[in-house]
Amino acid sequence: MICRSLVGRQTLISVSLLLFFAILLSTSTHAARSSSADSAQRLLKQAQDCSKDLYQSTKKKKYRHYWERCITSYERVYKGFPDTDEAVWAMYGAGNLWTDFSRYSARGSDLDRAIALYRELAERYKEHRLADDAQYKLGEIFYKHKKDLRQAYVEFLKVEVNFSKGDMRVKASRMLDELERNLGKKRATRKVEEGKAILEQMVLVKDIRHWSTPTYTRVVIDLADQVKYKGHLLKKDPDLKKSRRLYVDLHNAWINKEIETSIPIKNELLRMARAGQYNKDTVRVVLDIDTMVGYKIFHLFDPFRIVIDVQGEETRPYEPAIAKKPPEEKPKKQVGKKELSLAKQLGLGVKRIIIDAGHGGKDPGAIGRNGMKEKDIVLKLARILAGKVRNELGCQPVLTRGTDVFLPLEKRTAIANIEKADLFISLHVNAHNYTNVQGLETYFLNIALDEDSMNLAARENATSAKNISDLQMILNELMLNTKIHESSRLAEFVHRGLVSELRGGYQHLADRGVRQAPFYVLIGAEMPAVLVEIGYITNPIECKRLRSDTYLTRVASGIVTGIGHYIKDMGAAYKGG
Repeated sequence: MICRSLVGRQTLISVSLLLFFAILLSTSTHAARSSSADSAQRLLKQAQDCSKDLYQSTKKKKYRHYWERCITSYERVYKGFPDTDEAVWAMYGAGNLWTDFSRYSARGSDLDRAIALYRELAERYKEHRLADDAQYKLGEIFYKHKKDLRQAYVEFLKVEVNFSKGDMRVKASRMLDELERNLGKKRATRKVEEGKAILEQMVLVKDIRHWSTPTYTRVVIDLADQVKYKGHLLKKDPDLKKSRRLYVDLHNAWINKEIETSIPIKNELLRMARAGQYNKDTVRVVLDIDTMVGYKIFHLFDPFRIVIDVQGEETRPYEPAIAKKPPEEKPKKQVGKKELSLAKQLGLGVKRIIIDAGHGGKDPGAIGRNGMKEKDIVLKLARILAGKVRNELGCQPVLTRGTDVFLPLEKRTAIANIEKADLFISLHVNAHNYTNVQGLETYFLNIALDEDSMNLAARENATSAKNISDLQMILNELMLNTKIHESSRLAEFVHRGLVSELRGGYQHLADRGVRQAPFYVLIGAEMPAVLVEIGYITNPIECKRLRSDTYLTRVASGIVTGIGHYIKDMGAAYKGG
């Protein structure tokens, strides 16, 4: 009995001690947190007082050390207590000081410090109420201080895109409107100074091309330089026996009589396209329409051309024949009545897949060591991929080019639309000025928000980064595309399949992720469309891989796996899974 009593007392004492220490630890932790919060608040108050005193003194504002003293006070807060609300306010306060001080110091480096702070705040604390304010400040700096209107447009646009629910969205929208007007004036002024003002120079209409089916037509107007243009739709006029007409006026333009100005099309959608000199400085291109349900008009650069896409009603089955079919290969499995394709098993519409081998002919694309050319690599990959699409997915592959021929970017998309494809996969090889850059990337059409994507789009589009940064053009083109969401989903699945397949056999595989950029070859596609960059030809390791048939076969397997998972995911969505 005595032993049992002693044991009970010892247990009770042990439990009491544990509870005591737990309470003590909790109290000390809470005290430490309270102390930390108090310290952050105290330091922020000191920095704000320093800043207030500085702004009230005309004398102090003339000397750098007074500014730096206040900035250092803010730094103690956001560097010493980075996970607190005070850290965000301190970072914003320091950014404001650097911005204001740059007007006294006239140093670009001081303004760059403000940019770095605002950008870090907007990206690192993007859920904080000050994140959109910091992003707006970036737009102001590039607009008012650096006089870089294009970059200012990008920064203000990010307020709308990334902080659509923030209180700075309305102000950013107003700035975007103002910048659009100023950018237009700046371009006109620059051309006047160079003696090439659009209003003082007549631009030649060089050619009119078209690709057409009973339900889709793409007309491309080639010009010698940029022009302003506007589209109009006229209703049907039975009294004058005139069908519905879509016409586009090209201002400050003239048409050469040597080119064909009347193009008979004669299908159930368009009967004729014709062009003529409407007046002394306007060329009018007219499309006679029978069964149109929608149209899009946009422009591309280098060379400047205007693209008109017209969609018609589905009136009867159509079997396109414009694109190159891939060479027939002996299938691994015959798809018969009992062995349906994956898409057919799920009852979905993925039956025809366009495989676009980038570049070709006079356009070699990126060039690597020993003269290896992008156009040859992607053509070989396209043929391998076509076989796998047919044999493993049971879908019909269609190549935009099956040989080494040049194909304009706008024709590639036209082929996809004419063929009524369900998916569009464009194959490319990347390049970079630095040979250590490597990795896989998959893109879908959208605004490019990083410099690498902008530069890549410029190279693939065979245009300049200046033209890519014409954000008004980009926004107009985005409005034309109705498959952005599905394209982003397809890009995720394809990229995941690609990385998964290649990581099993290759070391140091860099995954650069799914990105977005304004690629011409994807603009106007009426189906989910992605562009795949399978490696850097300028990187020694990846250049060696790109020569290997084994690597290209595994790339094709990864893409097919991704497409298969995309189709299955579609099936699950349709079935409510």
